Amino acid sequence: MSVELLAPVRLFAAAAWAHAGAFVPGLVVTVLWTTQVGYLTVARRRGRVPGRVRRLGIANAVTMVRGGLYAVVAGFVVVPPDAGLRWVPAVCYGIGAVLDRVDGLVARTVGRETEFGERLDMAFDTFGFVAAPLVAVVWGILPGWYLALSAARFVYRGACGWRRFRGRPLVDRPDSELGRILAGVQMAFLTVALVPTVPASLVGTAAPVVLAPSLAVFVRDFLYVSGRLPRAEQPEHN
Repeated sequence: MSVELLAPVRLFAAAAWAHAGAFVPGLVVTVLWTTQVGYLTVARRRGRVPGRVRRLGIANAVTMVRGGLYAVVAGFVVVPPDAGLRWVPAVCYGIGAVLDRVDGLVARTVGRETEFGERLDMAFDTFGFVAAPLVAVVWGILPGWYLALSAARFVYRGACGWRRFRGRPLVDRPDSELGRILAGVQMAFLTVALVPTVPASLVGTAAPVVLAPSLAVFVRDFLYVSGRLPRAEQPEHN
């Protein structure tokens, strides 16, 4: 095939790659939303979840906005770091981190807490911890090993699934305030790391200190659910 005939193909491929960031957000949000709705539908048919989702609800709407912001961050994986929009990932991820606290508060006050809302919130939490570190690594802000944070939840779920497949017992993971605190620390750190004016040397120095406790919590949780670590007794409330 001649070079002249290949030229239009190359131009199309270059244009598609240059604008890939515009398609990533909508694709990711659609996939995550569809996955959670599909789960809820199957669970309801099996009798595990009563009722059905009749409307989005205020809290879930806030969660969807947060997911959209994280998806915008993911789009910058294919955008050069010297682009004029370099502040956008930090701003979008930072706002999304703030909304992570807002949607739960809304659900507990003016709305209502549902299993679907909890699953959607967790799905976007997990996605945010993939999108932001990936952009930071691709842009040379964080070292590649920081993607261990992105992989941690998938490894944890995979280990639990493998244990279940082998017929080994699993117990419920204990409610962990420490895990929520560390998740907040991660969100704050990733937001700061993505700020263009923050020195990369400072981010690189802080990275292992911030990452290690979060990974340790995943290890601790697996030891709990696999029965290798005894659960602490919950204090009784009068």
